[in-house]
Amino acid sequence: MEHITEILRQGFQEYELTGKLDPYAAQNLDWYCQLLLEKNQVMNLTAIRDPEGVARLHMLDCAALLKFCDFENKTLIDVGTGAGFPGMVLKMLVPSLEVTLLDSLNKRLDWLLETCGALSLSGIRTLHARAEEQAQVKGFRDGFDFATARAVADLRLLCELCLPYVKVGGRFLAMKSTASGQELAEAAHAIKLLGGRVAASEDYTIPGTEITHRVIILEKVAPTLKGYPRRWSKMQKEPL
Repeated sequence: MEHITEILRQGFQEYELTGKLDPYAAQNLDWYCQLLLEKNQVMNLTAIRDPEGVARLHMLDCAALLKFCDFENKTLIDVGTGAGFPGMVLKMLVPSLEVTLLDSLNKRLDWLLETCGALSLSGIRTLHARAEEQAQVKGFRDGFDFATARAVADLRLLCELCLPYVKVGGRFLAMKSTASGQELAEAAHAIKLLGGRVAASEDYTIPGTEITHRVIILEKVAPTLKGYPRRWSKMQKEPL
């Protein structure tokens, strides 16, 4: 779909990413978009059902993270990856990034593995697990340069799920709405307790839309205390 490739190219240009990306990045994401919409007819992967919507509201939304962080030769875990956002998109834009896609639903991960094969992607793995349990595993805890979450969940819960994965000096990128100021203020205690600090809060407008989103960037300054993350029921009942 030449139209979608062009939308993506224009978006990269608007983000001032063009010279930093593989010349085939837009075409590869276009292919991913087609595979997603095809699978979406039989599996609920996204509520957005038109190619242009997927290109802008998924692909370009995720690509915005490249404006704020350098992912070259880094490691990333995408917690609750769903249909692969933002982990798959970041991998396709930065091939040297080593990506782990974690999700609790195996069907989605099976499709992501198939998609990796179809797109000839290497340096990417899928992991069927609960985030709060996997964060206790050696090699995963304090093990990644970046953790990402593009989930509709309270920031206090996301911090407890994601910060334990990040190595000291690494970053947790929480993709949120611009109405998340109060949420960030309420998460101050959790962020500090879990070994993080707020490095930045950046707003961006998705090219070709009037939609503005925010990425909250938390830097890991100390290892997460033993005992976190807690059980999911405990986290929900008593957020930090």
